[in-house]
Amino acid sequence: MQAKKRYLILLSAGACLALLFYLGGVELPAARRSRQDRSRSGYRPEQPWPHYSDPLHGFVPWDQTDTEDYNLHISARQKRDVNRSVYRGKRCRMDSCFDFSLCQKNGFKVYVYPQQKGEKISESYQNILSTIEGSRFYTSDPGQACLFVLSLDTLDRDQLSPQYVHNLKTKVQSLPLWNDGRNHLIFNLYSGTWPDYTEDLGFDIGQAMLAKASIGAENFRPRFDVSIPLFSKEHPRTGGERGFLKYNTIPPFRKYMLVFKGKRYLTGIGSDTRNALYHVHNAEDVVLLTTCKHGKDWQKHKDARCDKDNAEYDKYDYKEMLHNSTFCLVPRGRRLGSFRFLEALQAACVPVMLSNGWELPFSEIIDWNTAAVIGDERLLLQIPTTVRSIHQDKILSLRQQTQFLWEAYFSSVEKIVLTTLEIIQDRVLEHGSRSSLMWNSHPGGLFALPQYSGYLGDFPFYYATLGIKPYPKFTAVIHAVSPLVSQSQPILKLLVAVAKSQYCAQIIVLWNCDKPLPAKHRWPATSVPVIVIEGENKVMSSRFLPYETIVTDAVLSLDEDTVLSTTEVDFAFTVWQSFPERIVGYPARSHFWDSNKERWGYTSKWTNDYSMVLTGAAMFHRYYHYLYTHYLPTSLKNMVDQLANCEDILMNFLVSAVTKLPPIKITQKKQYKETMMGQSSRASRWADPDHFAQRQTCMNKFASWFGAMPLVHSQMRLDPVLFKDQVSILRKKYRDIERL
Repeated sequence: MQAKKRYLILLSAGACLALLFYLGGVELPAARRSRQDRSRSGYRPEQPWPHYSDPLHGFVPWDQTDTEDYNLHISARQKRDVNRSVYRGKRCRMDSCFDFSLCQKNGFKVYVYPQQKGEKISESYQNILSTIEGSRFYTSDPGQACLFVLSLDTLDRDQLSPQYVHNLKTKVQSLPLWNDGRNHLIFNLYSGTWPDYTEDLGFDIGQAMLAKASIGAENFRPRFDVSIPLFSKEHPRTGGERGFLKYNTIPPFRKYMLVFKGKRYLTGIGSDTRNALYHVHNAEDVVLLTTCKHGKDWQKHKDARCDKDNAEYDKYDYKEMLHNSTFCLVPRGRRLGSFRFLEALQAACVPVMLSNGWELPFSEIIDWNTAAVIGDERLLLQIPTTVRSIHQDKILSLRQQTQFLWEAYFSSVEKIVLTTLEIIQDRVLEHGSRSSLMWNSHPGGLFALPQYSGYLGDFPFYYATLGIKPYPKFTAVIHAVSPLVSQSQPILKLLVAVAKSQYCAQIIVLWNCDKPLPAKHRWPATSVPVIVIEGENKVMSSRFLPYETIVTDAVLSLDEDTVLSTTEVDFAFTVWQSFPERIVGYPARSHFWDSNKERWGYTSKWTNDYSMVLTGAAMFHRYYHYLYTHYLPTSLKNMVDQLANCEDILMNFLVSAVTKLPPIKITQKKQYKETMMGQSSRASRWADPDHFAQRQTCMNKFASWFGAMPLVHSQMRLDPVLFKDQVSILRKKYRDIERL
């Protein structure tokens, strides 16, 4: 009996062993040695059909499989070496590879290494360094720095490029502050070279952060690196052109549904997707054009389709296609990123991304699902059906968001660099970082400074989103520069008129006069508090400091010689409540382009066209005091203080740059201009003969810093209901305005 059991056990074990051999689950040592020998000799077996017993593997993107061209050109050892050399700090995060203690004392300051003799810098990298040096983050003292940026050009690390910097590894390691890259930021647009275009920078970045274009999600270190867009050397340093949505009508459909025009790579990495575009092209509403005609030896590699593709390619104008298409295809090139991305954003052409594994630009802060269609290279044939199924309301929303993102973060090198720095600053000052709403809604993260407040309701841009209204009272700030010598002076009459307003919470008199403060009994008695503050350094910019005594959202900014009635003040505040993000006021001015002198001009002529409302009698949100003080560069504020002029123009530039909208002019009497010009006070700016010439100079200086002219013309004037109508005066709420 026991013998039978032994035979059955042996028979079962033998059957199981035979079955394992049959299914390939056990490999004989001899067979393993034979396979290793063939592998060493260069033998590469055909990919076998999978056995049914093979485990199911997750679907891996094509650019990560072992059977594509990329991996044919680079061995496993080479890939491993690349990852070790470039991404030795692949596990780096802010808490492990960044020294926060450097930022605690002086805040978020950025130091740029001085340029070394004999080192050439490309124009694009010079634009990046100039932007940092001109920003509010810059410090020339490395002891105060929180972040360090190399003066060595790291943008183009393609060894075949004329911009390639040799011996960069040695140069970087010799920097006295390098410290294995800790607290350093490295900018890069191009990495790797033909034929593999890896993400190798050619030197060990250590623990440095990367601000890199075309970065793969596999190598991207979340909340440590920053993915930036690929931009050309022609990309403007400041300003940049506006988006093109304003030239289009609704509904949002255009001549073409989907377009692309670009190079076709016949071999190598990045060739698969572009080689397959002809399957989708129909020459009607889907126009996807490629050409083989690029490179020195393209004819050696041309295929049977090249001549036909080249002929079709030449029939279409790229800009005409771009501006007349609803969707623009953005397939990968040799690298993951493409110039087509920024071109599509600017043209209000919704990008259709076909670049598997690309970490999209500023993905940490931007919700790209609201501005782009994220496609899959493996599902190319489904793209036309997908975009046709998108409702026109969604299309309009996508296109509007492309315009916002373009103008907020991508239209210039300056905005790309500042966005990068603001992202890093949010990580460093995490308790004061921006919310997703701030980054993804107007006016964007660059103009919404979280240091001002952590509550969205304290900003003038989010009232509608939050469903709230601004505080129903205002604070008047009267700028006083003349001594108080008579009880009949305009400032005292103005103070009484403003204090009678039902919406006035308090009055602040900013005393910027060289004479001592008047005694309290010299000021008239009022029903609201009157606070007299001595101006800081007696300079003009002090009128826009974010004083803690201003507790209301609205600020009524007044010159000492302004003449306004209580009714005019009430009406101004009522209008402002409907437009809290804009300047609302009385005295209007305008700008124009002088083609003879090729410069901007300033005019005070009485016309129906205006682009500025002077802050001598204007209402605006108190946040603009903070933005004026902390966002604008010291150079512009110093200019204003030296001239004792132009602070009102600078505030208009700032608010229009933020809102992309003109100010709002409200009812005023025509005598207002003569009243202002007729003041006999020596301290009055209107008595200065150089006043007008200085303002012309200011206009051009400010436009130069902003990179473009932010002021917007308007012909809208808001009057009270029934204003000047031939009806009983008793039916009019603001009846006193007509008598003035």
